[in-house]
Amino acid sequence: MTILDKIIADKYKEVSLKKSIVSMSHLERSALFGRETSSLSAALKASDTGIISEFKRRSPSKSVINQTASVQDVASGYENAGVCGMSVLTDGKYFGGSLDDVLLARASAQLPILRKEFIVDEYQIIEAKSYGADVILLIAAVLTRDEIKALSETAKSLGLDVLLEVHNLEELQKSIMPSLDMLGVNNRNLKTFEVSTDISKELATHIPDDFVKVSESGISSVAAIKDLQPYGYQGFLIGENFMKTKNPGHSALEFINELKG
Repeated sequence: MTILDKIIADKYKEVSLKKSIVSMSHLERSALFGRETSSLSAALKASDTGIISEFKRRSPSKSVINQTASVQDVASGYENAGVCGMSVLTDGKYFGGSLDDVLLARASAQLPILRKEFIVDEYQIIEAKSYGADVILLIAAVLTRDEIKALSETAKSLGLDVLLEVHNLEELQKSIMPSLDMLGVNNRNLKTFEVSTDISKELATHIPDDFVKVSESGISSVAAIKDLQPYGYQGFLIGENFMKTKNPGHSALEFINELKG
């Protein structure tokens, strides 16, 4: 079993248990469920930097990244830095995150928030909306085309943006459909955890222009972004590069200033 297989197996169990504790109708009564969402894809289209910053405490590949930063401080710091959106990891077992992190980020900043999660069930999309997220992530590697269609259409019906993540051409070709807003290419090989932006370059020409192109993982320099922009990428998801510093918001500000310069 790969690490991804283990995460997904655990996720099905977790969602099943959650459903037995908190019903979908209960989630739909959340004060935030009726909130008008902010579009990340629109923010990326309007931006000349396209930075999506991340809040991540740890990961299976890097273990501890930052266990001391508060999500409220990081969210307000990122917003002050001028990022387009903020990705918040909500998986507990492997990434040390929770839905409460989305809630606290929402209370601290107005920017679009992506719930970064291994989504396998409509229930998680209802959760995302009820905790104040604006965007959901779908991972093509763990979903069939029919599942991608059903989940993305559910998200769109709730006013949420959809970022679909792919790792290769096969995943991309099975996934292209009108209910997606952004197509993200993950530069990290989920089997080996090796990182290379070459995959973003290879897949760029296969992504139709209707979608905002996002490059994810392994982007740690302004040079890497400038290298990818000619390929049509408008979004750049940066996680560990900011989170491994003492003040992620300040690191993001310095990075964006350098990128603009």
